[in-house]
Amino acid sequence: MSFESSDASVVKSIRQRDLLNCWLRLYAPAQALPRLAAYQPERIDDERADLVNYIVDHNYSPARFIIDSNGTRMASAYGSTGKGRYLDDYLGPILGPVALPAYHACTARRLPVYTISMIDDVNGHLVAYERLLLPFSERGDTVVTHIIASLKTISEDGSFEIRNLMRGHHSVPTPKLSVVIDRNLAHRLPGRLAMGDVIEID
Repeated sequence: MSFESSDASVVKSIRQRDLLNCWLRLYAPAQALPRLAAYQPERIDDERADLVNYIVDHNYSPARFIIDSNGTRMASAYGSTGKGRYLDDYLGPILGPVALPAYHACTARRLPVYTISMIDDVNGHLVAYERLLLPFSERGDTVVTHIIASLKTISEDGSFEIRNLMRGHHSVPTPKLSVVIDRNLAHRLPGRLAMGDVIEID
């Protein structure tokens, strides 16, 4: 899977853009990976259901990713919680080849990765699965030791069935967009909404 170059404007979700901006604010001064403890976005508690933390295990080549938490909505989409498991084992041979390249790109490039995939729910509603991966280092160097993933599901049809969305049938997500955010890596103050921005309403 190839990843195109982009800047932060590619991220549609306003809340994911906020998460990315918080990461950029830490990254920009020294152009260095931030530490996980320093990452404190506003309204983080509102986002926890859509966040998954990973520990990067470099004892393997390529690296593997240990699920260190599992957002409740994503656990519902995949049918079970994966805490403590390797991501490749959790995803299995069908979903793994679709999802894992984004995590490897994030680790290798040491930069945020953003993907959009499309999948039908059990009722045939088309759902966009938007994934933002943010890399961190606890070693004080350029080795990615942790990744935070923000995972959003949105359907233009309105309501959709999230339970077993990713495992409920034989189809797999179809990649629509795969980018590494490697341009204009500076914190951007919130501004006006741009065309295509997705607004989440509680």
